[in-house]
Amino acid sequence: MYGGDEVSAIVIDLGSHTCKAGYAGEDAPKAVFPSVVGSIDQTEAGDDTKSQRASDSIGERSNDSGQTESEKAKSRRKLYVGCQALGYRRDHMDVASPIKDGVVVDWDIVDNIWDHAFRERLLIDPKEHPMLLAEPSSNSAQQRERTAELMFEKYKVPALFLAKNAVLTSFASGRATSLVVDSGGGSTTVAAVHDGYVLQKAVVTSPIGGEFLTECMMKCLENKDIVLRPRYSFKRKEVRPGEFQVVDLDFPNTTESYKLYSQRAIVSDIKESVCRVPDTPYDESSYANIPMTPYELPDGQTIEVGADRFKIPDILFNPSIVQTIPGMEKYAKVPLSTRGLPQMVIESINKCDVDIRRELFSSILLAGGTASMQQLKERLEKDLIEEAPQAARVKVLASGNSTERRFSVWIGGSILASLGSFQQMWFSKMEYEEHGVSYIQRKCP
Repeated sequence: MYGGDEVSAIVIDLGSHTCKAGYAGEDAPKAVFPSVVGSIDQTEAGDDTKSQRASDSIGERSNDSGQTESEKAKSRRKLYVGCQALGYRRDHMDVASPIKDGVVVDWDIVDNIWDHAFRERLLIDPKEHPMLLAEPSSNSAQQRERTAELMFEKYKVPALFLAKNAVLTSFASGRATSLVVDSGGGSTTVAAVHDGYVLQKAVVTSPIGGEFLTECMMKCLENKDIVLRPRYSFKRKEVRPGEFQVVDLDFPNTTESYKLYSQRAIVSDIKESVCRVPDTPYDESSYANIPMTPYELPDGQTIEVGADRFKIPDILFNPSIVQTIPGMEKYAKVPLSTRGLPQMVIESINKCDVDIRRELFSSILLAGGTASMQQLKERLEKDLIEEAPQAARVKVLASGNSTERRFSVWIGGSILASLGSFQQMWFSKMEYEEHGVSYIQRKCP
């Protein structure tokens, strides 16, 4: 129906950190940009109460269908989507994410992200392309129906399919059964996939993802009195050939959220550049004399990162380390209910039927941006061999290409939507008009 060369399906993976979009059948997404959006309230200056009420009503919009208040609120703010728009500092611009704990809390922002992907990045008319959207493994029926409603009513797409993240990762590696460890920006999810379906009873999640580790790294740097100057807050002036002086610029109307977003971008790069998972559980005394690794900040100052480059990644394996980081007190309760990666894997497998556990132990797939961290595959495999039953043959699989690991969900969607055998699976506009939005639950199990 939608196969062949005439019309290519569009695959979208809206993660908590990054949105990936592109054509089915291609090796990598054409558009990759942040999932966060800048917003400026258009209300009268100083009208803080109205501004707060507007943002509140927008945040609650996901449960309504006839939103008069939120429509008014929407018209009172201007949104900025994409790397370039966010990279340019504006007075009173707040930065917000539409996704919290894997759930969409602001559909206006999601709508703008999709619109940006279609019209400004892919340069397509959504009416002409079927859409395959990746969704969290434990997405609610209400969220799925809202997605379908927006796609059919606003974008008039001819057909739609919602596929679970874990299933797409499994397809990307050519497996119908596997255990997917997806560590992204907002959280880490372990999900068992059997014959192309997610086993819901075996989905285990943790709030520790890439952004949580970035926050920990930021607190460690602040504790060492390292000043992180966002790129917009200074300029470098050449005082003599080859010698520069940093001049601070003052922008009093910069919001705290934009300043934090800009600083986190720097810290995230530090984390990705110097961090690696330790071979054995992190111990303060063992790493006290570890050689320092230099990193040059945007303003030219060079910092030295020592034991923290091993300590931060080890939080994935031992969440209680968070309690030793000054400034992370508000997360003190997290470790009590959160397991490390090996425990999450074993818990998920134990929730599955006995006859498929052996196969799951030998097909553990790593996916997500945080899973690209150096040595993570080796450490997880080592810990699992120690903790798993003796009869289990533990095998952790991860693409050697970090791009494939980061985009594994999107790549799986690209493969699925281009298969000839998949073309009968689409939820078409005709079916939507005939059966209603709830029919999506039957078409996309």
